[in-house]
Amino acid sequence: MKLLLTILVTFFAGMGAGLGTGFAGMSAAAVISPMLITFLGMEPYMAVGIALSSDVLASAVSASIYAKHKNLDIKNGLIMMISVLTFTVVGSYISSLLPSATMGSFSVFMTFLLGIKFIVKPVMTTKESMESVSPKKRAIQSVICGMLIGFICGFVGAGGGMMMLLILTSVLGYELKTAVGTSVFIMAFTALTGAVSHFAIGGAPDWTIFILCVVFTLLWARIAARFANKATPETLNRVTGVILVILGIVVMGFSFLH
Repeated sequence: MKLLLTILVTFFAGMGAGLGTGFAGMSAAAVISPMLITFLGMEPYMAVGIALSSDVLASAVSASIYAKHKNLDIKNGLIMMISVLTFTVVGSYISSLLPSATMGSFSVFMTFLLGIKFIVKPVMTTKESMESVSPKKRAIQSVICGMLIGFICGFVGAGGGMMMLLILTSVLGYELKTAVGTSVFIMAFTALTGAVSHFAIGGAPDWTIFILCVVFTLLWARIAARFANKATPETLNRVTGVILVILGIVVMGFSFLH
């Protein structure tokens, strides 16, 4: 009975996380952690470690699919990633000096609002207008935005994927597919860093739950990324919006349950 519950919980957690990753470059931690904590009674620190591990492969596979369809800005993605990783450490350190506040709900609420934004005001930027920005200006923007995203991630402890998607589309003026492709590319590395440090500090995870979460998230992320790269911008905006709204509502529901 316990195994059946574990399989069901990890399947739906992986499905939500995989769809969120493949369509919107969202972090699996936003979906998997609350479900493992709520339904399997897992200790939060370990739940986040498993969620981050699920993110690594799912994001890497999604990024490779986006890259194959030429929807990935590797150069600026790398610049932003270095800023994000550096300032995550800074944000994390400053956060450790202040009284702890649970700001995970902030990222969940943001997921919900971002979903509504994609439905109401879709991102219709074209590749041509995106490429008209000078490389120097784009590189400077990538550094500044990476610092901001990293600091918020480290300080709040969540919301990296959402922050990245919002900033790439709204501030940097990326076309939606390239924004998601670049976001999952960065997330693969940030999640790997987070997962390794979590297990180094907290010890080995429950391997059954770990493997199930990784496999299910990977499966659904692959399906979502393939569909997203073939979809028209209108369809992609709507589907991304609907998935984010649903995930936002579901995760908020789990927060109240717990």
